[in-house]
Amino acid sequence: MVTIKDVARLAEVSISTVSRVINDSKPVSPEVRRKVLKVIEETGYKPNDVARSLVTRRSYLIGVIINNLAQSYVADIVRGIEEIGKMYGYDILLCSSYSSKETQEKYLQLLDRKQAEGLFLVGNKFDDEIIDIAKGFNKPCIYFTRNVREDMNHISIDCNAAIFEMTNYLIKEGHKKIVYVSDFEDRSTVESDKISGYLRAVEESDLGYSNIYTVGGNKHGKAYELGKSLVKDAKDFTAVVCSNDEIAIGIMDSFIDKGIKVPDDVSIVGFGNIREGKFVRPELTTIGEPYYDVGAVGMRMLIKMIKGDKTQQGLMELPFTLEKRKSVKSLV
Repeated sequence: MVTIKDVARLAEVSISTVSRVINDSKPVSPEVRRKVLKVIEETGYKPNDVARSLVTRRSYLIGVIINNLAQSYVADIVRGIEEIGKMYGYDILLCSSYSSKETQEKYLQLLDRKQAEGLFLVGNKFDDEIIDIAKGFNKPCIYFTRNVREDMNHISIDCNAAIFEMTNYLIKEGHKKIVYVSDFEDRSTVESDKISGYLRAVEESDLGYSNIYTVGGNKHGKAYELGKSLVKDAKDFTAVVCSNDEIAIGIMDSFIDKGIKVPDDVSIVGFGNIREGKFVRPELTTIGEPYYDVGAVGMRMLIKMIKGDKTQQGLMELPFTLEKRKSVKSLV
């Protein structure tokens, strides 16, 4: 097995010089650097990561805690995190907590012991206790979540503006009676922003009609059950704005099963642009949230913070898109 001593001997330099080249810790002349790198390539030498971290006091490790790996958008976020991490030489330790506070705390302690240089937390909700534990480690941390605190570094889109634009799109298509379907009674900061965007669009257009229903969850099954109740009121409105795509698809399926045609009888729109929205019939009109960019941009922010860039702190807003598909009928 090739060691750092072997590389130093073959390159005719000191061990410390080889270490400087590997870790890019101190200046080395271009000629010596090329010589050392050539020997490393020819011998296939692999630095010992444990020894390297002891010397550099760097682990080049990012801890990523995910609440629910089953959600399709999570894969896009993780792909963005991983690809940017590789680009900058960082490894990713992916932890799935299944929304368990105890599991999240366990993983935070593990990542601290592993000397992770930064943390990236992705999930609908993290308790204040978990956020405080993460902050207590004094490591740069990025969140993608629905409950946002002022002291969090958070990456998102402007949800208020997104729902405002979607509702206005329906209004421009001639819809005057538009309802909103929320997820939980216990409003998150993000959900409150969405509802505010809906109400703002209705008020500014002087429609004189608004109605908010609550699913009681963000699952397809709960939305399907709510859809059965909404069928009774379907003659009172012409369009439904949903808090997320999963809810929209559940209500759409329920309506269709009860003989309500989408979009001929009622138009339905979602939020998030998950993959399933492109495969249901009719294809779901929705707000496009750039999940890959959430991971990629968030990872760049995190790496800059690790390097001491304090300008990256706070909220980073990404652009959204309005994906116009087949689930909306024009009434004009």
